[in-house]
Amino acid sequence: MLRANTPGNRPMSESEASAPTPPPKRRLRGLFINLTIVLVVFFGVRWYKSQPLASGAAPPLSGMSVNGEQIDLSALRGDPVLVHFWATWCPTCKLEEGSIDRLSEDYQVVTVAMQSGNDRDVATYLRERSLGFDAVGDPFGEIASAWGVPAVPASFIVDADGEIRSRSVGYAPGVSLRGQLWAATRGSSGPEDQTDPRPSPLE
Repeated sequence: MLRANTPGNRPMSESEASAPTPPPKRRLRGLFINLTIVLVVFFGVRWYKSQPLASGAAPPLSGMSVNGEQIDLSALRGDPVLVHFWATWCPTCKLEEGSIDRLSEDYQVVTVAMQSGNDRDVATYLRERSLGFDAVGDPFGEIASAWGVPAVPASFIVDADGEIRSRSVGYAPGVSLRGQLWAATRGSSGPEDQTDPRPSPLE
């Protein structure tokens, strides 16, 4: 009985049977090229999104926090500050909030809750999620507009002189923000104080 050479039972030709597999070095090179392309696109998108963000001297940021504390960014001169914009309705912000909370234990952190309801709503959110950092409410997005924030989360590293050292929109790993704050701390030390008691973020 003759059987048709269907795709499932067709015998392999000599050229197919002897086709060499790509050498390991070529496969690794292809993987490296693909990874490089992904990273270039990723950081390119982050750079593009950061263009509207404020740069240079940090805009004014002051007001009563949702917990009743007076906050004034200009009063924090002398140490680097993380200024972090977030929202209660933002899924990505929820992924970051644990890192922001831990950073607030070691560094000056000012957060702004953008378009997240009134102060009571934001305070309740912070309490229910056991977050220790405070926040300035921005129900109408006026502070965000002054800082050029088009979306949340957005983070700024402000140095001891009130200048914005770095800025980003989107998820930022806690270790990255910690490293930037640590670097800003060392960079802002005066001639008589070149040490930072806080450990390196990689230690």
